[in-house]
Amino acid sequence: MRLAKLTFILIIISLVATSGFACKLFNKKEQEASQPVELEFWSVFDESDAIEPMIAAYRARHPNVTINYKMYRYDEYKDKLLNALAEDRGPDIFAVHNSWIREYEAKILPLPPTLTIGYIETEGGLLGQDTSVTVKQEPSLTLRQLRDRFVDAVYEDVVAPVWNEEQEAYEDKIMGLPLSVDTLALYYNRDILNAAGIAQPSATWTAFQDQTKTITKIDKNGNISLSAGAIGTSQNVERYSDILSILMMQNGTEMTNDSGFATFHKTPEALAGREEPPGWGALRFYTDFANPGKDVYTWNDSFNDSLDAFSAGETAFFFGYSYHLSQIKTKAPKLNFGIARLPQLEGNPEVNFANYWANTVSKKSTDFSYAWDFVQFMAQEDNVKPYLEATKKPTALRALQAEQLEDLDLSVFAAQILTAKDWYRGKDSGAMEQALAELIDSQVYGTMEIKDAINLAASKVNQTVK
Repeated sequence: MRLAKLTFILIIISLVATSGFACKLFNKKEQEASQPVELEFWSVFDESDAIEPMIAAYRARHPNVTINYKMYRYDEYKDKLLNALAEDRGPDIFAVHNSWIREYEAKILPLPPTLTIGYIETEGGLLGQDTSVTVKQEPSLTLRQLRDRFVDAVYEDVVAPVWNEEQEAYEDKIMGLPLSVDTLALYYNRDILNAAGIAQPSATWTAFQDQTKTITKIDKNGNISLSAGAIGTSQNVERYSDILSILMMQNGTEMTNDSGFATFHKTPEALAGREEPPGWGALRFYTDFANPGKDVYTWNDSFNDSLDAFSAGETAFFFGYSYHLSQIKTKAPKLNFGIARLPQLEGNPEVNFANYWANTVSKKSTDFSYAWDFVQFMAQEDNVKPYLEATKKPTALRALQAEQLEDLDLSVFAAQILTAKDWYRGKDSGAMEQALAELIDSQVYGTMEIKDAINLAASKVNQTVK
């Protein structure tokens, strides 16, 4: 009897130790924590080769978690994402442009203060493999840590007030985290500048105007035979809305008020007494480059897209982001070009323009703790560094900026991230861009007085602020 009892005990011990389910027999929470988790992750632009190493590193810590990554084309992404979320078949994790965050607020689960995460550990034991499951309440990234670790533009964009029913008050929550932050810079054709006797591209907008006059060539028929810069119009200028926006911001324009409504048509209190709002001057400055009556005339709507024109050697300057670098090299592998910092308004504080994507978690995700844990994991310094090296993107983390300043391709973009800013463009960024395009066109073609045109543009943007 004693032998049978001893044998039974040994069998139970053996089964428990070798099966690795000891914790499951005794702790329901730990049992649930060790169950398989499958997360869907949707994004744009990043090939799977750039994301998979981070997924593999996360799975090494959490072997029960599978992450399926899908990259979509930009022109299809928004429709597919909105339709999928509406039909409850959307991803757990998805990327949103920094200008979309408030647009997607109702679909995002803000980062909770803590996350329930299971850790499965397997070790060799006397009777075979011994598997243990530990459940931890992991503290999430705090607002202070977000501000300390990421550049200012990130905090300004990804933090939003969320209603707390228990406290009956709004409290700031983190809505997403980026892997990088891009900035607008000035690409220049070295050969054109050399031929014009210009050693360095302009550091200020006044110098940019002077260089434009020196470089531009107009034939006897009034046609531009050589353009100095792709600037002044809307439809054939890459990121025209960003260029106009940064000109306004550098000139002291307050793009929105505290409630998120567009105010770029008004004079800020700090500039009270000016004859006209600073946004007017920025708009005139921008469109003068497409005005045949101005001495800085250098661009019009007859040119190809600005990226194509620059790649073909038809214009000396092109305003673009780091992602344009590979596109230019592909289009024109022999083009002799360089990249300079964005010109600034002399006498005013430096302001650059931020452009990036943030990863966030769907409000409908059933495994949101793991989803947010992975979003935070990707954005950590050690984990994001190989991604940045592989994709050649500027960092969003302060700690990695100094290292990127030594990178030939990224130094200019990385140098600008600490002074980069953005503005809330309503809940329909497409409508905002169209409003600014119409604003630019109204001045290029002379269809509306500047005051009426800029007021109308602000009104159209404000129609999307809800």
